[in-house]
Amino acid sequence: MEPRSVEELMDLLYAGRCRHALRTAALLRRGRPADKELQVAGLVHGITAMPRSGGDGQPRARATAEAGHVRATAEAEHARVTAEAVRALLGERVFRLLLGDGGPDADDQQRLRQAAEESRTAVFDAGVLEDWRTVLELVAARQVPSAHRPAHRN
Repeated sequence: MEPRSVEELMDLLYAGRCRHALRTAALLRRGRPADKELQVAGLVHGITAMPRSGGDGQPRARATAEAGHVRATAEAEHARVTAEAVRALLGERVFRLLLGDGGPDADDQQRLRQAAEESRTAVFDAGVLEDWRTVLELVAARQVPSAHRPAHRN
């Protein structure tokens, strides 16, 4: 599902693994308070549920290297699907951050991976999802072409 609005994105986030996403975004906010796109990438990086492997009739016991490759491939596919899903709403930078394939955002992609990993074991109050609505709206508003923005009054 491709969210067309912040409201639809919030619905997806509420349906997903909210605690992990909140902790990831909070860790990124602590380290890079001005980088809203990086924080949002941390918040949305896990919204698209990928089908679980193992239902194809293949034996579950695999060599460690093969299992690691399968997991890495599934994670890369998950990142691509998520990045594509939020691209129109959250923009090119969030898209690139979620893809994690290097380029000009390589350092921030690494920060995102580290925060996601740390958030799996970190124990702290990361707030509630509703706290992030304004940040999502801010990042989404930056993606609206200038011709569609309301005129700013002084």
